Amino acid sequence: MTDIQRCEVRPGRLVEWTLHPAAVRAAADMPEDSRPPAYVQESHVRTARSVREDGLFVPTWLGAAFDIPGPVDLGALQQALRAWTLRHETLRSGFRWIGDDMRRFTLDPEAVVLCREDRGVFGDPAKLTRYLQDRFDTVADALSWPNFIFSAVVRDDGTSVYMAFDHSNVDAHSIYRIPAEIHELYASALAGHRLDGGAPVASYVDFCALERTEADRLDGTDEIVARWREFIVQCDGKLPNFPVELGLDPEGPLPAQNLMQEMLVGDADAAAFEAYCRPYGGSLVGVLAATALVVREIGGQEVYRTVVPFHTRVRSQWSDSVGWYVGGAPIEVPVAQAADLDGALRMVRTALRENRPLSRKPIARVLKLLGADFRPTSPDLYSIVSFVDARATTGSERWQDLKAYGLIRVSYGDQVCVWLTRLHEGLQLASRYPDTDVAQKNMRLFTERLREHIVAMGRQALLAGRSGVRRAAHG
Repeated sequence: MTDIQRCEVRPGRLVEWTLHPAAVRAAADMPEDSRPPAYVQESHVRTARSVREDGLFVPTWLGAAFDIPGPVDLGALQQALRAWTLRHETLRSGFRWIGDDMRRFTLDPEAVVLCREDRGVFGDPAKLTRYLQDRFDTVADALSWPNFIFSAVVRDDGTSVYMAFDHSNVDAHSIYRIPAEIHELYASALAGHRLDGGAPVASYVDFCALERTEADRLDGTDEIVARWREFIVQCDGKLPNFPVELGLDPEGPLPAQNLMQEMLVGDADAAAFEAYCRPYGGSLVGVLAATALVVREIGGQEVYRTVVPFHTRVRSQWSDSVGWYVGGAPIEVPVAQAADLDGALRMVRTALRENRPLSRKPIARVLKLLGADFRPTSPDLYSIVSFVDARATTGSERWQDLKAYGLIRVSYGDQVCVWLTRLHEGLQLASRYPDTDVAQKNMRLFTERLREHIVAMGRQALLAGRSGVRRAAHG
């Protein structure tokens, strides 16, 4: 995970694909689709509109970048991109405002036509990077449709593909799958096979309808709502911020953000860390325990409260689907009571076991039932620390050779988002945080301390292995 400034953009001839104007006109005439938006989609779009009405344009797109080695056949690549678009229904589905209600429409598959435009040769990587970011900001916008764009930078020795989407259509899992899927479809097109999108893939639009139907069965007396209410009371009536000082002006405008991105530890240290954490439930438990210890060391936090993101692809039918399949579970870790690292690990394990089921109900629905005023003024409702093991993703062993990246847009926000991704090469960290001197200092300190704890856990695992001592994870 990184931003477009750090994904090795190189000079070349730029080609773009967007939906053909005829397809856009056809979408304008489509009747209402009875399937409603997911709560996370509606919250995202309403937040974007609220922030825009306050006079600030905050791009929030996600994207993917990867190479296709050797001379490219643009016709075959266009076939692959269209087939991939057809495969994932959410990309041809959007929203209209009817008063203050969001209503869905969905373009018919046969109306999906891509329009290719040649934007000329860019010899300066910095100018090309700025152009790509500006185009993605304009096209992959939460308040417009279509809200995705495909680009290719063509060179004699290979082509770099860049794809950007409004967040309402994709999550990290969706992004990670893109390079292999496009390579597969492109190879089929080169071989002369007719592309129809491949095997049927379950639709995120269908998932939205099912999830919303289930969520709407909740009422204010439900235990899930009561647990969220108690958590928010403990957070002084808010969702949790990142528990280190960020140097924010509470009366000031929404601050610009900065990105930190680096390999936190290599494969050997990451593997040893996994071994240490395995008896407690795995690396996510270890990451959160280490984070709790670090924020206690930096900010003196006696209780670490956070909302942990979990995927909501609870059925295998959704595993190949592109969409925003993410929910959040609130946890409390009384880290001041942890006598040692193992104590922190046990606390996190218990908190996750008890609270993970809460992530299957959309937080936006819960907040609505709570009746509190959570009018969004920032693109992020709360700060997160996310962990994903991407090694099982098809094609991930080639990401380094293909210069494959997941792209995040860094713009404005007063929260902190930390993404930890287990790659074949190690454990990578990307962090988006307010661009202040205090935040820069404390996020650097946070990162260094997090690295120290992860390395220390790994060394403990190695020492235990050498001595033949088996650790117990009881408690």
